[in-house]
Amino acid sequence: MFGDNHLSPLILLNVLGIAGICVWHLQGRGRPTSRLIVQIQFFVGMSLVLFIAGIPPNRVDFIHTQGLAVLLARLAGVLWWTHLAWTVIGFIDIYVRLNHKPREAHLIQDMAVAVIYLGAALSIVRFVFGMPLGTLVTTSGVVAVIFGLALQNTLGDVFAGIALTLGRAYMLGDWIRLSDGTEGRVTETNWRSTNLLTGANNIVVLPNSILARQGVTNLSRPDETHLITLSVRIASTQRPRFVEDVLRSVLEASTHIAGAPPPAVALKNIDAIAIEAELQFRVDSLSAGMKAKNEIVELIYCHCKLNGLSLAMPPGTVPPQAEAR
Repeated sequence: MFGDNHLSPLILLNVLGIAGICVWHLQGRGRPTSRLIVQIQFFVGMSLVLFIAGIPPNRVDFIHTQGLAVLLARLAGVLWWTHLAWTVIGFIDIYVRLNHKPREAHLIQDMAVAVIYLGAALSIVRFVFGMPLGTLVTTSGVVAVIFGLALQNTLGDVFAGIALTLGRAYMLGDWIRLSDGTEGRVTETNWRSTNLLTGANNIVVLPNSILARQGVTNLSRPDETHLITLSVRIASTQRPRFVEDVLRSVLEASTHIAGAPPPAVALKNIDAIAIEAELQFRVDSLSAGMKAKNEIVELIYCHCKLNGLSLAMPPGTVPPQAEAR
C-alpha cells in the first residue's frame, strides 16, 4: 500500500530529482567527469530513498492512493528513470573520452544515447503510467514506416555514415582522395554528411551515401608521409650509372624530403636521345609536397649543369632546327 506515510519520501525524491536536473545543466558539457560524479550521487540518493521507503521504481500498479500522492509518485518515477538514463549516458561519454576518440566515435555515441533515451521513455510509459506497450509499439511501427518512406534518402545517408564509422576507413584529420579525384582533409563527420577541407581551402560537403559508394584512398595511413615521383629525361651523352649518381646526389642535397624510407632513383628507359629516370622520394605530409618538388626541380637543373648533363626534349618533340627547315 502506498498511503500518506509515504508522502515524505516522495517529496524528498522529487526534490532530489529536480535538484539533480538543475545541477546537471549547471555543470555544463565542459566538465564531463564532475558532471557524472554529481549525477551518480543524485541517482544513488534517489535509489536509497526508494529502497528505504519500499517503493519499487518498476511497479506502480500496486499503488492505491488518490490526490497529491499519485502525482508525486508518478513524477518521482519519471525523475528516477531520467536520472538512470543520464547516468548511463555519462558512463558512455567518459568511456569514449578515456579512449581519446570522442569525435571519431561521435556517431556511435549518438546512436547509443538515442537507444538509452528510447528505453527510458518506454520504461516510463510501462512502469510509471502502467500503459500497455503493445498498442504503442504497433502505432510507432506504422509511423516509422511512413517516415521511412518520406525520408529514405536521409536515412540512407545516416546508415552509410554508421557503416563508414564502423568500418573506420578514415578518421577526423585524415587526408583522403575519392575515385572522382576529390581530395581533402576530413574536418567533420555527422549523421548526414562528411566535410572535407581541400587544398584550395574550400569545404566540400559530401553526403555519406555518395561517399560510401565511391572508392576512398586514405593518404594519411599508415602514416602522414606521402610518396612523390618525378620523371626526368637526360640526354644520353653520359653513361647511365653516371646519370644515376648525379640524380642521387640531387636527392641527398634536398632538405625538404623525408630521410626514411630513403629516396631512390629508377632508370626507366633509354634510347638514342635520352635516358629516362624516375626520382622517388617521400615527404612528411601532403602540404610539404609542392615545396619539396620545387626544390628537387631546382637541384636537378643545378646538378645537371654542374656535371655537364643536358636535359632531353620530350619524346615526339620536333627539334627547333627541323622546324626552321
